[in-house]
Amino acid sequence: MTILAIDTSNYCLGVALLEDNQVLGEYITNLKKNHSVRIMPAIETLMKDCERVPADLTKIVVAKGPGSYTGVRIGVTIAKTLAWTLQLPLVGISSLEILAAGTGRYFDGYISPLFDARRGQVYTGLYQFENGKLEMVEPDQLLLLVDWAAKLAESAKPILFVGNDLQIHRTKIEELLGVKATFASITEHNPRPAELALLGSDKQGEDIHSFVPNYIRLAEAEAKWLEAKGKISNG
Repeated sequence: MTILAIDTSNYCLGVALLEDNQVLGEYITNLKKNHSVRIMPAIETLMKDCERVPADLTKIVVAKGPGSYTGVRIGVTIAKTLAWTLQLPLVGISSLEILAAGTGRYFDGYISPLFDARRGQVYTGLYQFENGKLEMVEPDQLLLLVDWAAKLAESAKPILFVGNDLQIHRTKIEELLGVKATFASITEHNPRPAELALLGSDKQGEDIHSFVPNYIRLAEAEAKWLEAKGKISNG
């Protein structure tokens, strides 16, 4: 089995090849550059360096959000196109789950990956490893950081926080959780596409046509349009 993993859901762009439980290669950058221009060359370079061709692939795994609306759409569109063209299974994995998988495997507590969502809000969820497997404790959600920290303060377990946006919220987390909060190293904040591939390796493919990103909330422009049409309340 040769899996191609694609993640453009945030500033990080990552692609990886996982073959028979071996990471053949990874490409990761954390730059504010246009993913739509860079993702296909990144895939082509990785495939060439690893001496693999499209016919060798057996599955496509993609980060399906939450994150940047544009970034998520780019990755999902590329993944769907490749899966359809090559007639391969397509699997979507939470962008937050990828972060948790790459950090907390040997942490005895909960893992809270997070992305900043502006206005004091974060995309986050709660995970833990049980018997070597990553399990979801709280589903991915969008909420105020102070509300999330207050909820976590009731936990009996320590919390490991991870994510490139952690610096925005770290002071508030330390203030509200104290010694209960642990923070991942800066070398662990980039989601690893090899972890994405591993997470999707044993999952069944989804229907390519109905596969959609998980934005968690509407894009601001779409929300305003629906509000103007009277389809959602302004509350």
